[in-house]
This record gives sequence, C-alpha cells and structure tokens, in this order.
Amino acid sequence: MTQDRPVLGIVLMLGFCVLAPLGDAMAKLLGETTPLGLLVLVRFAVQALILIPLVAATGRPWKMHGRVLRLAVIRTVLHIIGLSAMFSALQYLPLADAVAIAFVMPFIMLILGKFVLNEEVGPRRLMACVVGFAGTLLVIQPSFSQVGAPALLPLIVAVVFALFMLVTRQIAKETDPVSLQAVSGVMATVLLLPFLTIGSAADIWELSVILPTDVTHWLMLLTIGALGTVAHLLMTWSLRYAPSATLAPMQYLEIPVATLIGWLIFRDLPNGFAALGIGITIAAGLYVILRERASARSAPTQTPA
Repeated sequence: MTQDRPVLGIVLMLGFCVLAPLGDAMAKLLGETTPLGLLVLVRFAVQALILIPLVAATGRPWKMHGRVLRLAVIRTVLHIIGLSAMFSALQYLPLADAVAIAFVMPFIMLILGKFVLNEEVGPRRLMACVVGFAGTLLVIQPSFSQVGAPALLPLIVAVVFALFMLVTRQIAKETDPVSLQAVSGVMATVLLLPFLTIGSAADIWELSVILPTDVTHWLMLLTIGALGTVAHLLMTWSLRYAPSATLAPMQYLEIPVATLIGWLIFRDLPNGFAALGIGITIAAGLYVILRERASARSAPTQTPA
C-alpha cells in the first residue's frame, strides 16, 4: 500500500490545476480555425498513444468484460460529450467564466448522489448547493446577455462530467485508472472516426477533417492531447499520496489559474457580477467539501448535515 506523502500529493494536484486550464486555453486558440471534431479526436488519440505504451511497460491489467466494459463505453461517450461541450463553450466565453461555471459539477454530483444513488445528504449541504448554483448564475448572466444560449454550455459540461464521475465511481475499484484512461482513449478514437468520416463527406464544418498546414499548429494540436492526458495522470497520482479530503479544496485553484491564463493570453477578466459569482461558487464548494469531511468522520454516530 502506498504511504501517504501529502506534500507530493499537493504538488501533483497543483500541476493538474495549471495544466488543465492551459490545455483549455490552447483549445480556445485553436478552436477558431480547427473543427471541433478534429480537436476532440486528436485529444483522445494522443491520450491513447501516451498511455498504451505506459500500460504495456508496467504490465497493468487492461482487459474489461461484461458490466465493466459496458460502463467504460458509457464513460467514454460521456467524456466525448463533455469535452466537446467545453471546447465549444471556450469559443464564446472567457476562459475563467467557462471553468467557473463548470465547477457547479460538485453540487450536481451531490444532488445526483442523493436522488440516484440514495446517498444521505443533509439540509446544510443541499443549501450550499443552492447557494453555489446561484453563484454560477451570476457568472452566466453577463455572458448570456452577450452570447445567448452558448453561455449555458458549461452547465452541460458540469452535468455530463457529474454523470461521468458517477459512472467512474461504479467501476473505480475494478479497474486500474491508467489502464482505464488508455482504453478510453482507444474507444473514443474508434467512436469518433466514423462521425468525422461522414462529417467530411457531408461537408459539415464541425465534423470535418481539415489538417493543419504548419508545424506550429500541429504542435499546439498535439499539445492539447498531451496536456489533458498528463493533467489527468497528475490528479490520479496525487490521490495515491494524499487523501481526497486534503486535495479536493485545492481543485478550486484551477479557477484563479484559469483567470490568470485568460488574462495573459486573451486579456479577458471576469466582470463584477462574474467575479462575485465565482467567489460565491468557490465558497459554497469549499463548504460542501468541509461538510463531507466532517460527515465522514462522524458517520457512525451522527446524522449528516
């Protein structure tokens, strides 16, 4: 069993919080000239190319059957939809706004856990969900007034990735996380290729295969896949060295990092309403995490709050 090394776990999580929004920023840059389908395809293809040799070299188990295989396919489809919605949202919204709105996911997971998995969730955590969602609406409001319905795309991202996490939870103990991501990369590539083939034949821009014509464009496209893959590995490995209760609050550092990257690259900053909403969302999310930690400690003797 791996010994806890919280400092290493925190450093790895910090790496995730930097690489994830950096990959989103590059997707935002390329999304102006690269079809969405190609962006998503390369993201998963690079994931497979990086992780398959790692799985082979380390002798990790990768074969899946029956229920686990079915859930892995569902998980992959959700991942494709979630990434597609996020990359689409980035074409309309500032980076920080898109990331902050997507952080409504923990609240959605809590509600799904209560009503789908019959997990016990007390009134104070439900109230925190309401407050966090209200904060998210403050972030959405100025963007919605400017771009309309596309401002809601990060909400789709949040719902899809909440379902993605719930499916992952169902098979986490029966699969190796690195192998699962490697297999998912292959599955996604196989699933996407027919859609891009049909899309190119039908001259549908979003599903067309229009390859880059310069080396810089190619490097950026491949880097998106590498950043997404490495970021996920950093998060996975961080959980090996530090408890989730320690690392969960740190994930909210992704929002200020996204704000900084958005300002440096695009000169975008959240306006007053959005900044207030981001603050409320972070505060509500941290409260939910703290209540989860407190409830876990007192679960045998107390009612969850």
